Amino acid sequence: MCCEGCPDPDLRSDARHVERLDLAGVLRRIRRCADLSQRQLAETIGISKSSVAGAESGRAGLDARILDRAAAAAGLRLALLDAGGREVPPMAAGAVRDRGNRRFPAHLDVRYGDEDWWHGEERYAREQPWYTFDRLRYTRDHWRERTGTADDHRLPRPGDSPAERAAARREAVRRQREEEHRRRLEAGELRSSEDFVCACPPRCDELDDWSGRPVHTEDCPCSCDIG
Repeated sequence: MCCEGCPDPDLRSDARHVERLDLAGVLRRIRRCADLSQRQLAETIGISKSSVAGAESGRAGLDARILDRAAAAAGLRLALLDAGGREVPPMAAGAVRDRGNRRFPAHLDVRYGDEDWWHGEERYAREQPWYTFDRLRYTRDHWRERTGTADDHRLPRPGDSPAERAAARREAVRRQREEEHRRRLEAGELRSSEDFVCACPPRCDELDDWSGRPVHTEDCPCSCDIG
């Protein structure tokens, strides 16, 4: 499967595996369900009778938007089906967009802007985006091999900004360090914190981003390892 709801890539590349739309039969089914003549259907959806007749005879096609209106007149709706007859939903209308409020390319995969942020010199002069994607297919396929193919583009969620995600990572590291310190204390590997007084100056807290081992100033008299 290429993604949830999509047919296998081999089936997508071979139209013989997928039954093509029988427009004439679809229109006749719509008219039968709606109990409408060709003229009545044409008046209902705002086109000429000859357009309906031409589509039913195979001499002409029909705009998908018009066909959608015709289906709605019969209480029906249009849908995409894969080779197995399963309905394939449209892509999410509320998926994340770029800073210009434009949708990301449907065939590419969207990820957070702080994940594998690109490494050109320009990156230092540009604000890190909330979301990004790889324009090159081989890069996209590389990530698909590692993490799989997402069903759709991600939906926006609270905490998606780079600053909020960085804060969440720091908090996760802080909690991990606290848990490790608690474990070592209970195992007798460390002296009790009641017997220990941290002498770190305020500057240590300013330098430490909680992303790894504690950071201290060069002249810190304490240099403790308690998170």
